[in-house]
Amino acid sequence: MKREFINWEKLDNTANIFPVIAEDKMTNTYRICTVLKEDVDPNILQEALSIVLPKFPGFNLRLRTGVFWYYFEENGKKAPRVFEENHYPCRLIRPNKNRSYLFSVSYYKNRINLEAFHALADGMGSVGFLREITYQYLRLKHPELKDRYGDGLSEETSLDREDSFLKNYKPDNVGGYKTKKAFILKGEKLPFNGFGTILGILPVHEIKDVAKHKYGTSINTYIVACYIYAAYKNFSGNITKKKPIRVAVPVNLRPFFGSNTTKNFFVMISAEFYPEKNDYTFDEIMEITKESIDSQKTKENLESIFSYNVSNQDLFVARAVPLPLKNMAMKFVYTRAALANTTTITNIGNITVLPGYDDYIKGFYCFLPFSKGQENKVAVASFKDSMFIGFSSGFSDTKLEKEFFRQMTSDGISVSIETNGVYYR
Repeated sequence: MKREFINWEKLDNTANIFPVIAEDKMTNTYRICTVLKEDVDPNILQEALSIVLPKFPGFNLRLRTGVFWYYFEENGKKAPRVFEENHYPCRLIRPNKNRSYLFSVSYYKNRINLEAFHALADGMGSVGFLREITYQYLRLKHPELKDRYGDGLSEETSLDREDSFLKNYKPDNVGGYKTKKAFILKGEKLPFNGFGTILGILPVHEIKDVAKHKYGTSINTYIVACYIYAAYKNFSGNITKKKPIRVAVPVNLRPFFGSNTTKNFFVMISAEFYPEKNDYTFDEIMEITKESIDSQKTKENLESIFSYNVSNQDLFVARAVPLPLKNMAMKFVYTRAALANTTTITNIGNITVLPGYDDYIKGFYCFLPFSKGQENKVAVASFKDSMFIGFSSGFSDTKLEKEFFRQMTSDGISVSIETNGVYYR
């Protein structure tokens, strides 16, 4: 009997770490949501997923274990079952209970949730998949959209599976990550491994005006400065030169290198605050944050960071070491790097949709999972004039989040707050 050929592919450079470190307390599973203006019909959502998934080779995958590296293999099974959300976000995806897939789709009232294991794609890679699921759902629910757009993938959706790290790697430009320890947030934990979410919703034009005209900076830098200031105000006695606040900021590399890949293609830079005196104003912290980010966010520096990662992977010794030994080494390196940051703040930017679909969509937002030493993180997304700033936290106290949004309101920004209710139990 002739054996059927099965497509397979290597994990990208960044993805290699995620299967090594994934566990219940560090899932590496993030969430991106579409919020509709109507309640979700689960049967139609299941049909939409079943139609879209075979068209997305980057999600129609299962993870396999080789002798030296993990690798992806075409899955081809029926789409995973859509379910009503009944647990905290960003939990570990167990492929053996999910038809071997590394993502899940759930719903709650008017919200569609895509949760993806980070080895598959970064946030930008997952946005296209979620957007197409949403488009297909809305076409099934509202046939006039199908009459207008047909039933295929939109032209804006990329299926590119290029490993852009390898394509743009330059061995003569190698840098590295900071590994010195940072200030780590500590506090009373939510009971029963709770996962608290706080979502701030604010007008894009207001935060853009404040960032640009009041502080002469970008929205992203302003958000990072608000976080550093909130942490400083609440924990100043524990922040020292030896343990500074260091915020990991993922940078999407696609615009810098002309890539349209759906694989991971980002690096981390770190906004740093080393206290030199006893009292700082927000304006002072803003200037420190701005200088820290601007000095690192250059194409040359970004290239040197991922070239360092690729060079390590490309070493012959690293390729030849059996996977169990390699996993031990990678966990050690990851732990050192993880404890070098107080938190992570990611901004997947403004998500756009084709005309007509937007009549049925209120917005998009996202949440990050916890990781080692980082039990409070921030994820940002925008849709039209609404920005959604999502805090993920394992702590029962919300004083940091309150200070964060208090700074924004003091700058004249209108903020409304939603939570998942764990703080009121």
